Amino acid sequence: MVVDGHTSPAPDRLWRNPEPKSNYDVVIVGAGGHGLATAYYLARNHGVTDVAVLERGWLAGGNMARNTTIIRSNYLLDASAALYDHALRLWEGLPEELDHEFQFSQCGVLNLAHTEQEARDARRRAFANELNGVDAEWLTPDETAEVCPILDTSPRLRYPVLGATYQRRAGVAKHDLVAWALARKCDEMGVDLIQNCEVTGFVTAGDRVTGVHTSRGTIGAGRVGLAAAGRTSLLTDTLGISLPLQSHPLQAMATEILEPVHPCVVMSNHVHVYTSQAHKGELVLGAGIDTHNGYAQRGSVHVIENQLAAAVELFPVFARAHLLRTWAGTVDVTPDASPIIGPTPYEDLFVNCGWGTGGFKATPGAGWVFAHTIATGAPHPLNEPYGMERFTSGALIDEHGAAAVAH
Repeated sequence: MVVDGHTSPAPDRLWRNPEPKSNYDVVIVGAGGHGLATAYYLARNHGVTDVAVLERGWLAGGNMARNTTIIRSNYLLDASAALYDHALRLWEGLPEELDHEFQFSQCGVLNLAHTEQEARDARRRAFANELNGVDAEWLTPDETAEVCPILDTSPRLRYPVLGATYQRRAGVAKHDLVAWALARKCDEMGVDLIQNCEVTGFVTAGDRVTGVHTSRGTIGAGRVGLAAAGRTSLLTDTLGISLPLQSHPLQAMATEILEPVHPCVVMSNHVHVYTSQAHKGELVLGAGIDTHNGYAQRGSVHVIENQLAAAVELFPVFARAHLLRTWAGTVDVTPDASPIIGPTPYEDLFVNCGWGTGGFKATPGAGWVFAHTIATGAPHPLNEPYGMERFTSGALIDEHGAAAVAH
């Protein structure tokens, strides 16, 4: 089958379902987007194919299946812009590289400003983006309305739109298809994707990790990479490594299928919602995290109510749309709203965590640098600033202001 010029196979299975071996050169914990991308780039860039990706449930059934599919790189600080724009450049070539269509659409992202302070901050971020080679524009309210005609930019709003930053290269991709494309390619290169295999602890020899204990037995490993999102800290706690992470539910929702009405992604921190329209036609909405800590993949009703009220405030045309479903994932948030990617106090154990609400957009970039870190034992230049030691040195990468909504 050919879709948009890319071959999409339709066999009985896109990947094998092997039994785990007793030992691997590398074990990746977590078969979400980051775990699969790490395994892919280990094989592609470093020739490491004796790799197992272990997943406690079904492949890509965690946050990879529960995000709102937004891809962008308009972050303020140099380290963030470099990492996320590297990911965006990889996204642009990934459908052809993986030979699998996953509906990557560079429809653009608008970040709205509703106060003078937000407008100053937004322009500052746009200027910083330009200095870092990241595309960014500042739009007036009229120009914003031209990009997204259904957005209410009239002065009668409670918080009128004073302008917006616009990243044209940003957009969306179908998360499930991304995971399947990566899984198929990993399988072709000899990587074992092992589902229903929960990691419960680690095998150690002194201060070195030599394997993992799982629900399907003990598996030896030359090196272990953790890409388990909100559950990463539960695993490191078993070794006495206390990571500065808090796990929260993050909710999203989708409406019934509609005709194409929403041409881009729109984000509003002040009104507190972000919206887009999926290829199939659903409106996809998200907002901030539930404030309580938790691992149950569900959230509070009042968060749903607030999201819907915010969406209707900005888009009155949405008022008669029917909500079809809601869901939640578990996100791990660091004190500076930036990820942790690098080695741990235990030799041959590496972590990729703390992405908060920004994990999906970084998928190929995170996989690229994490694979380098695992294969070489040293951070890639792009993730060197993201070590856990920054929380004691004070070299934080504070990106709270770059999130789509406040968390």
